Amino acid sequence: MLKDWIKADRPSDEEIAERLKTARFELNARQMAIKEKKLPVLVIMDGWGGAGKGGVLGKVIKNLDPRFYKTETLGKPSEDEKRRPFLYRYFVRIPEAGQFSFFDGSWMDELTRARLQGDMDKEQYHRHLTSIKRFERTLSDNGYLCVKFFFHISKNEQKKRLKELEEDKDTSWRVEKWDRWQNSHYDECMDVYDEYLEATNQFVAPWYFIDSKNRKWAELQVTELLVRSIDTALKNIGHSATVLQNTFPLKRMPALSEIELDLALSDEEYARELKDLQERLAELHNKIYRKKIPVVIAYEGWDAAGKGGNIKRLTAALDPRGFEVHPIASPEPHEKNRHYLWRFWKRLPKDGHIAIFDRSWYGRVMVERLEGFCSENDWQRAYNEINEFEKELDDWGAVIVKFWVQIDKDTQLARFTDRQNTPEKQWKITDEDWRNREKWDLYEDAVDEMIKKTSTDYAPWFILESNDKHYARIKALRTVIEEIEKKL
Repeated sequence: MLKDWIKADRPSDEEIAERLKTARFELNARQMAIKEKKLPVLVIMDGWGGAGKGGVLGKVIKNLDPRFYKTETLGKPSEDEKRRPFLYRYFVRIPEAGQFSFFDGSWMDELTRARLQGDMDKEQYHRHLTSIKRFERTLSDNGYLCVKFFFHISKNEQKKRLKELEEDKDTSWRVEKWDRWQNSHYDECMDVYDEYLEATNQFVAPWYFIDSKNRKWAELQVTELLVRSIDTALKNIGHSATVLQNTFPLKRMPALSEIELDLALSDEEYARELKDLQERLAELHNKIYRKKIPVVIAYEGWDAAGKGGNIKRLTAALDPRGFEVHPIASPEPHEKNRHYLWRFWKRLPKDGHIAIFDRSWYGRVMVERLEGFCSENDWQRAYNEINEFEKELDDWGAVIVKFWVQIDKDTQLARFTDRQNTPEKQWKITDEDWRNREKWDLYEDAVDEMIKKTSTDYAPWFILESNDKHYARIKALRTVIEEIEKKL
């Protein structure tokens, strides 16, 4: 692909100067348009070391209002980032609606460098390639414009530039050992880059090759392509994305109406099992920390089903330094202005730690669906997007446990009434709880569809029969212990 690329003839210096004036003005005008239309724009600057990415980036952003863009220099992952999923450090940096994010370096550099230096086997490389294609597609499907530039120079031009940089004490720091290695292995790098570029050249996020031999010409190419890409994206705002067929193996799950809810434990059984299981979970917590295994636990369920009490018995067994509970409410404005999964990516644990979500990303296909907070196309796409998200966690090595806490309608009414009539419990009941209860049948249909479409082999749903809270708490502890032991 890169090898077969035919460079456009470079215009005269005079024409470049004239077109640059126009392009800079137009890019500035487009910044106001993307702000007004709430279009988030992610710009990727990748390419050969010494090809001038940083210089062109500096020229491009001079034309923009600095309040509405961020630049990210993405070199090697930090020690903290190495303990997160592969896409973590990229997903948490995506822009808010109406803003630019410029990435100097990206997932391409991280992946191809690992391949060239032998730090990643072929299976892992291709798994990450698939992750990248999904990532770029889900950004596009959720309203992002992703513009990817590869800055290309010849081997001799790169060698000359690196030498010039090294000979100046003020710029020698910019030349890394990797840049020199890249030049001395230019053909080998070209083969790997070519394979990567072809694999990730998607309709939703195509690659643009920039002839970087002349710096002003490179700036003009980038600026004009950015303007054109923004114009196209602005025209496409509001168009529905394709709802993709699920490709992940699913487990057959019962409908909520089929679940037996008369399961119960005596007080003696509960006390004995609670003590034994909490002791066992405490031992496992030490093991997963030592073996650096992350654990992600998501709780969903009916209002008053007992999620809080369930979580409390689970965390009572854990070292407080190694877990965090995330109560998920309505998204804050800065969260609403990004991909709906962004706020969950930000809350993922480090390896060896546990994250417990009290409500989760499944709000997309329940409350957001039923209350009209997203379009039908949005929640229909979300089943596959969530399966992909959880596959990233599975590939990372995480234990994934998803609980639906089930009660019947009469039990919920009894608990609502108790809360309303008990002063110290009244904070637990709201008008919204009563409104949601009126939509019980609609929610039940949505939950049945959610469980059916997202109970995968690697992230199945577990139903906690919670008419008897003691039974549900013991089952949750047993389930978490079993899933961790499987991983160990």
